[in-house]
Amino acid sequence: MTTRVAILDDYQGVALALADWKSLGPDVAVQAFRERLYGEEVLAERLRGFEVIVAMRERTHFPRALLARLPNLKLLVTTGMRNVAIDSKAAGELGIVVSGTGMLTPPTAELTWGLIIGLARHIPQEAQQMRGGGWQATIGVGLNGKVLGILGLGKLGSEVARVGRAFQMEVIAWSENLTAEHASSLGATRVEKDELFRRADFVTIHLILSKRTRGLVTAHELALMKPSAYLINTSRGPIVEERALIEALTQRKLAGAALDVYDEEPLPADHPLRKLENVVLTPHLGYVTEENYRQCYGDAVEDIRAFLAGRPIRTI
Repeated sequence: MTTRVAILDDYQGVALALADWKSLGPDVAVQAFRERLYGEEVLAERLRGFEVIVAMRERTHFPRALLARLPNLKLLVTTGMRNVAIDSKAAGELGIVVSGTGMLTPPTAELTWGLIIGLARHIPQEAQQMRGGGWQATIGVGLNGKVLGILGLGKLGSEVARVGRAFQMEVIAWSENLTAEHASSLGATRVEKDELFRRADFVTIHLILSKRTRGLVTAHELALMKPSAYLINTSRGPIVEERALIEALTQRKLAGAALDVYDEEPLPADHPLRKLENVVLTPHLGYVTEENYRQCYGDAVEDIRAFLAGRPIRTI
């Protein structure tokens, strides 16, 4: 009997080339979906025949209602070891094993700094000007001596802090459970949230999306920011109230923003964020590197092999 495996949201069409799926044997058939599958009806129809699904982080939601409509599903693999888009409790009750994979931290930290520098030195605008024959259209700002405010000083935020210190920035940080001692050990100063937004020249977000962090950055926090300050979000879109951010950017209440994540992904073609001149937008590239994909898809193959052998690994 053939085991059918679906790989979801393979936007670039690279999943099959970045792991040894053939090592699963001739009785396993793997199909990658490049297009985004939207909505419970479409997902239930397209995925009904699969015993295994590999989901890329939180691109596709798997609530109880959808899981109940996938009678053949036995194993759901998510890249990373946390995925709030999967109802893990419902999966367990329905007899579906949920396994995760490893995921590298540096790619998102690296992109964060690419966005910060892109904002500070207007790199996207200047690159576009050069292609059109222009020369020196903007004046940038330096990072040395500026205040870097980090929301969330975990594994990823800590990497961002280390680079900030290398640029000789003053690093301040806040999260609900952050202690002054832990911040100090990373060369940062723990401050209250409002103080961070008031003082920072660059505010960068590195928190997981949860009930506590959803809508954490509101019009109140944005109003505290200096008109010369920038907001960077490579974490999750819903942490920032999108409407409030668009209003602040439109009215130039802050200098600009760099966003890699959005409330709705892919970002609709007619979305107002695409029309703003003071934003740098990237299509959720934080984790999108060859090294990270090899890690994720390689571990997914291991998860499937272990499950088929009756010994599931990296279960969530």
